[in-house]
Amino acid sequence: MGGRGDHMPPNAEAIDKLALTVAREPGSKAFLALAEEYGKAGMWQEAAAILEDGLRHSPGFITAMVTLGRAYEQLGQFVKAIAILEEAVRLSPENLRAHRILAKIYAAQGQKEAAVRSCRAILTVNPKDQEALSICSALGLSPAELDADRLAGRMARGAGRPIAEPVVQAPARVSTADVFELQDADSAGRTMFAEQRKQRIVAQLAQWLTSIQQRRRDRNFLSTKLDNGVELTRGKESGTVPVI
Repeated sequence: MGGRGDHMPPNAEAIDKLALTVAREPGSKAFLALAEEYGKAGMWQEAAAILEDGLRHSPGFITAMVTLGRAYEQLGQFVKAIAILEEAVRLSPENLRAHRILAKIYAAQGQKEAAVRSCRAILTVNPKDQEALSICSALGLSPAELDADRLAGRMARGAGRPIAEPVVQAPARVSTADVFELQDADSAGRTMFAEQRKQRIVAQLAQWLTSIQQRRRDRNFLSTKLDNGVELTRGKESGTVPVI
């Protein structure tokens, strides 16, 4: 029968260390590593909260933006995911991770042209990318059509003409701040909101660490009792139990 410690994520120690770093240095980019550890543990809500706060201190941090898009996707917040990921690929057009997540979201929503656009960005770099090919196939795009589409794109680049992109439902240009507007529409109280959120996250981290430490103490206490019980049983069986 497992103890309470069995419910802790396997990377609890890594989360502990990074959470302390972020709590002590709110402006540190260690928030990204902490968010990734939260993601590994399936704690996407915590990951999103850490990334949102971190991006207020480090706007334009592409890797963090893409990771936040991934967290939003996992939480089913697709409007936010599309907005932050489209901004990421605007700033970094060859960010394949962002294109990959976008392709999945667009395909799931039936936005064929937008999904193909993201797949094309991936296949331009790796024409044999199985995931992108699979998405295009599921959307009914044949290999011949896909090859023709990529060829047209290369020819347009060679001729120096801009490649027309399909119109998608995401805003044409969305800043990181615009994404946060989806969560906090009251611009007059935004500064106060950010400070309160920062304090709340630090408090949550402290509570999380206290909880983990208590669980570890409980687990160690249970382990000691079990060890003592085994020794007592062995003593009774051998007739060497001291009489107190």
